[in-house]
Amino acid sequence: MRSLLLLLPTAIVACITACAPASTPETRAPEATSQAAAVAGERFQHGGVELYYEVHGSGEPLLLIHGNGGSSRDLGRQIEYFQKNYQVIAMDSRDQGRSADSPEKITYEKMTDDQAALLDHLKLGAVNVVGWSDGAIQALLLAMRHPEKVKKLVSMAANLNPQGLHPDAVAFIKEALKDPQISARDRKVTEMMLTEPQIKPAELEKITAPALILASDHDMISDEHTLEIFHHVPNAQLQIFANATHMIPFDDPDRFNSIVATFLQKPFVKIDRLADTMKSLEKLRTAPAK
Repeated sequence: MRSLLLLLPTAIVACITACAPASTPETRAPEATSQAAAVAGERFQHGGVELYYEVHGSGEPLLLIHGNGGSSRDLGRQIEYFQKNYQVIAMDSRDQGRSADSPEKITYEKMTDDQAALLDHLKLGAVNVVGWSDGAIQALLLAMRHPEKVKKLVSMAANLNPQGLHPDAVAFIKEALKDPQISARDRKVTEMMLTEPQIKPAELEKITAPALILASDHDMISDEHTLEIFHHVPNAQLQIFANATHMIPFDDPDRFNSIVATFLQKPFVKIDRLADTMKSLEKLRTAPAK
């Protein structure tokens, strides 16, 4: 059950490692395919919790945020790719990975504020943000709670509330929590997903940063929910990966990374549904025949 638990995304994790037990900090096996994971990390304190983070490469800052129950190791394929052109920052969220446990209830808002505190700790201004699964929720919240810290954001498979999860994912979470061998640490972060987040769609309209909303056509997030997020973020683009699951950042990193890189590199242009369609139609009608 533990191995299945770690493979359940947004729901449970964007967990990519070999699904070794992770009942305490420092015990997870490293991501075997990631050379970046070998870099020694740093630690800082926020809200009374010691948090582990790594910085890779140089260039424009890029914050990567992992999914539920995982760690920055899960983003090894993204770290390796983006560190060639960016200063990549990746932290293990509280109560997860190599960061310490917190005594109180864990929430997405607390994890998001940890990310903001990390940027302050590193003395960084606005950064690009890429979040996957629970990390995507934090990316949205970071743009809402700390808009001055987000230049562009990429949200891969976020949900605004538990109702946004596919029914199969919810059923699996509930079944997984019946496992008597699940650790207190894993139970804490897993139970959170049955009650949180609680983000009203209208609250997304506070986001001013250009956003790329991503999901897969066989995701653990309902298609309708992803569209709802897209329609409420003012400056958003939408990409649905064909014939893919919630795990596409791991399963097909070339495709995922390429889409994200293009969004980060190209200037954001807001498309007008009617005006831009008519402009292209006019070009089509007047173009020389071939």
